[in-house]
Amino acid sequence: MCGIVGYVGKRNSADVLVDALSKLEYRGYDSAGIAVMEQGDIVVEKCQGKLDNLRERLAVHKPQGMVGIGHTRWATHGEPSDINSHPHGNKRVTIVHNGIIENYLEIKEFLLGQGYHFVSETDTETVAKLLDYYYDGNPIKTIHKVVNEIRGSYALGIMFREFPDRIFAIRKDSPLIVASGEGENLLASDVPAILKYTKNYYLMEENELAEITADQINFYDPHMNPIEKEVQVANFDMEAAEKGGFAHFMLKEIYEQSKAVSTTILPRIKDGMPDLSECGLTAELLKGFRKIFIVACGTAMHAGMVGKYLIERLARIDVTVDIASEFRYRDPILSEDDLVILISQSGETADTKAALHLAKDHGAKTLAFVNVKGSSIARDADMVIYTHAGPEISVASTKAYAVQLAAMYLLTFELAYANGKISKEECRSYMEQLTAIPDLITKTLEVKEECQFVASKLLNAESLLYIGRGLDYALSMEGSLKLKEISYIHSESYAAGELKHGTISLVTDQMPVIAVATQTDLFEKTVSNIKEVKSRGAKVIVVLKDGMKIEEGVADHVIKIPQVENIFTPILTVVPLQLIAYYTSVLKGCDVDKPRNLAKSVTVE
Repeated sequence: MCGIVGYVGKRNSADVLVDALSKLEYRGYDSAGIAVMEQGDIVVEKCQGKLDNLRERLAVHKPQGMVGIGHTRWATHGEPSDINSHPHGNKRVTIVHNGIIENYLEIKEFLLGQGYHFVSETDTETVAKLLDYYYDGNPIKTIHKVVNEIRGSYALGIMFREFPDRIFAIRKDSPLIVASGEGENLLASDVPAILKYTKNYYLMEENELAEITADQINFYDPHMNPIEKEVQVANFDMEAAEKGGFAHFMLKEIYEQSKAVSTTILPRIKDGMPDLSECGLTAELLKGFRKIFIVACGTAMHAGMVGKYLIERLARIDVTVDIASEFRYRDPILSEDDLVILISQSGETADTKAALHLAKDHGAKTLAFVNVKGSSIARDADMVIYTHAGPEISVASTKAYAVQLAAMYLLTFELAYANGKISKEECRSYMEQLTAIPDLITKTLEVKEECQFVASKLLNAESLLYIGRGLDYALSMEGSLKLKEISYIHSESYAAGELKHGTISLVTDQMPVIAVATQTDLFEKTVSNIKEVKSRGAKVIVVLKDGMKIEEGVADHVIKIPQVENIFTPILTVVPLQLIAYYTSVLKGCDVDKPRNLAKSVTVE
């Protein structure tokens, strides 16, 4: 949940660290700090709040040195404060940390008995002091001794005063990369932080240790043996990780959905048919699954809900969708004939990763939908569909959802055809319609002004409902999440047919209700539910397909998406719901890309 950077080279490290942290603020922005090796001493500057607060502090005093580590925090242990900010440590050893140390209280009690004094509420400080306690002049042996005593997840960047020309790093269950430049090397939690300086990087595996100087990177396995690693090359550039003239990353990423969906689907079409063989999915394999589990969190789980409707409708295979944190603890019934699909933009989501390992322990086949190449979930799953969305910087996910849906369509059509539930001609027809979706997304963006108008009517709302049936209900879950996470207006999605079983009691005069009614076979029933809330004073916004008509007086405002077959409406309908959430947040003056209390990559439970 936090962002880590490190630098060793020829530049002033403070400048590089702050610049790199600015590319990782989506990972946390409760506080920020840096530690720089200045004339043989470790100098720390850190403070509560966003990175701009640290910039102001550095304008008064900026440490000068070419070696340093930095951190941007999403608080877990200890409230956001100057004292709880990273880095932590003392004049001899200083660290930055992403993750959670589960046995930190036990370690803290031991160190208190050894005379150590603690100043923060963090679990990280116990690791820093344990490093100091065991330090005997050999950093590598000391680090290994410490990680053998701590339990939990960690990515650590470490500086020792007696080794002023280098930094050290080690990870378990939290991502880290080491980047190789010309006369300079870097450490980071994610690729965007290093793109300004190099595209070449190494993925660190579990409990591998890196020793980084300006002209050399040494890697060691968990037994402290030197190892060689294969260099990776980032497949996107700085421009992809910048706003490109848009006011916010979120808006830019909404507009990038058309291109991202094209990139996801077009390379996986062969002779007009879906071809996922590069992902390890063959027709023979797809014929053998008894049941499918889709496991994910947040937006990814909502994509999974759409996937359930699609797969069950077309492939006729039983699908269960689980929130990853619940799947782990409900003792699911899994067999070798089951497929478990894990969906994660980052590929590092802690609960989803744990669910993956649980599925593998039960012998089920695992398939990951992941955006980040080489991420933990991608490496551990039996099969991977990379979604190729490019960097998604805004905390509120948009294009990741669109490409997850695109991948789900590809899988659904191949599953249905492999199992004989649709003919080759039907499959080709579906694929032809799918390839038209990117252009239809672009056309759907033309509703921007209507969405701005709707947003202006939501500013003073204390609460609202999203309703729909079938695929529209699955899609409404994502629309509701987008609004609440960035505008802080309470909203809930509800199956429209369930309103009368309790929730309609919440509907009051002038309460906004956003109704999604794109499914032609369910349209009349959804309109009946819309009339139910309208008769109780609700202000109703309805999203329809072009060509659908709703009688006058039923809706206060109507937004139309292009005409498509029912199964494809979610990938278009999400666009106006994203825009409504975005413009509502902008009009309320919220920080769109960095909503409070949230971080992009949830690497802790």
